Amino acid sequence: MEKRNKKPGRIIDRETRLKQKENLKTLVENSSVSKVRSTGRVIKYGAASFTRNIWLSIAATLVMTVTLVILLVTVGASLVLNSTAETLRDKIDITVYYKPGTSLEVLDNIASMIKTDPNVKEIAITDSAMEYQKFLEENQDNEDLMLALKDESMSELMLSTMQAAMRIKVYNPDNLDQLKNIVSTTEIIQENIDPEIEPTYDVNQAEIATISSWANIAKNGGLILGTVFLIISVLMIFNTIRMAIFSRREEIYMMRLVGADTNFIRGPFLVEAQICGIISGLLASTIAYGGYRLLAPSLVGYNIDISTVTMFMDTGRLVIVYLVVIGIGMLIGLISARLAMQKYLK
Repeated sequence: MEKRNKKPGRIIDRETRLKQKENLKTLVENSSVSKVRSTGRVIKYGAASFTRNIWLSIAATLVMTVTLVILLVTVGASLVLNSTAETLRDKIDITVYYKPGTSLEVLDNIASMIKTDPNVKEIAITDSAMEYQKFLEENQDNEDLMLALKDESMSELMLSTMQAAMRIKVYNPDNLDQLKNIVSTTEIIQENIDPEIEPTYDVNQAEIATISSWANIAKNGGLILGTVFLIISVLMIFNTIRMAIFSRREEIYMMRLVGADTNFIRGPFLVEAQICGIISGLLASTIAYGGYRLLAPSLVGYNIDISTVTMFMDTGRLVIVYLVVIGIGMLIGLISARLAMQKYLK
């Protein structure tokens, strides 16, 4: 009898387990559907709240857009100015002039001595004949001068006054002490150097210093302006969310009475702030890109190096710029909304 009673019990247990599994599966599916519906409603309510306070939302969006534009301009200006300064540094060469008629053999000997300075990158030497040929190439459009130099005596006179030159490129143009010491103390250099023309140690240094100072001003000024407008935009979004909470206080009260989840109540306000951030990011990126396309030809015409900005603006990396700026806008909106809800959404 005991054996017969056990078999039905086992069958009932298996059926119960199967039903439990089916019920759990149904609950999970319903829970997933419920979450999707809840998320959709949160987004819908957030968008509606954005349009409900449209003028305040527009003001907050515009202020955040200005903040993001200032941020982009600051970063772009710093990159451009620093890149331009580095480009000028790379183009700098120190020219040491030698007496007319100094032979290539002597110049090679002097160059080997100067190369003992580890800061020296490369040296190019030209004797008087080479310098004269270079002079002719640079002035070939001057018909009167070319006509005068066709006279053999005039040509020989010009050649006899043409200095030999040594053009030295260095790794760090701010560290020329050892090079100056070699030039001023080496006997063979002092015997052949042209006493009438000083080596061009300081050429372009003032221009580089000016550009570097402008880079610092752009960075510091941009950070200050960016911080000011960041605070303003946070306050604007903060006030927008505060007004939204105030206008929906009765609705929020009713939602709490019927047991609405905290995330469901907070969600629309976060969505509203995120919409501000997304729109601001799109506007700021588009304005920055338009400004770049407008100014780039003029900047290149003034020998300003914009290559660091071009590699983002004229390539597929532009999408990354948009995404980063939109992300920053959303982060600002998120922080502002959380501050407002923490204070007013009790």
